[in-house]
Amino acid sequence: MKTNNPGNVWIGIAVAAVLWLIMFSPLTAPCLNFWHAMSASAVILITLSTLLRREWLADFRPTPLRVAAGIAIATVLWGIFWTGNVAAQWLFDFAGAQVDNIYAMKDGTSPVTIALLLLLLIGPAEEIFWRGFVQDSLMRRWGANTGFLVTSAVYALVHVWSGNFMLVMAAFAAGFCWGAIYRFRPDSLTSLIISHAVWDACAFVVFPFH
Repeated sequence: MKTNNPGNVWIGIAVAAVLWLIMFSPLTAPCLNFWHAMSASAVILITLSTLLRREWLADFRPTPLRVAAGIAIATVLWGIFWTGNVAAQWLFDFAGAQVDNIYAMKDGTSPVTIALLLLLLIGPAEEIFWRGFVQDSLMRRWGANTGFLVTSAVYALVHVWSGNFMLVMAAFAAGFCWGAIYRFRPDSLTSLIISHAVWDACAFVVFPFH
């Protein structure tokens, strides 16, 4: 399969939408261990990214500076989310309950296991797929601004299956931040992978927002 086929990105997005539907839909989610399903999805996303646009492998070049930049981005993003969480709790009566529902996904799984999965598999896989494959492909096809905005919107929309407004908004905010960096610095994939992984582990386990 040619990696430069513009139709490949829609195959990838369709697969991601189905995976998120299975993980978050009230019809299927109760039948699954979320972290097993998310890990399997991460493997699928990395495989798809490699089959459909293997060039991301060349873009992944870890150096001390890129690692430091990734940690810095994750730190700033955590601060933004902390502020946003405080504001949301003040503005919306339902915010607290919906945030609790997000963290309820941790129930029954060791926090250490969750942190390691987020840090080593899930966080990197999402960034490889959404920025290294989807956004890169759409930016090449439609231009930097449109590709960035469409990717941010689609990343948020696949979370709609959860029926959780706070989760959808969190996905949009995080995707918008990572996407904006990638839009202006297409060479930043390494830092964004590290940022996504570190932010996930901190937000869910190390320094949660509730």
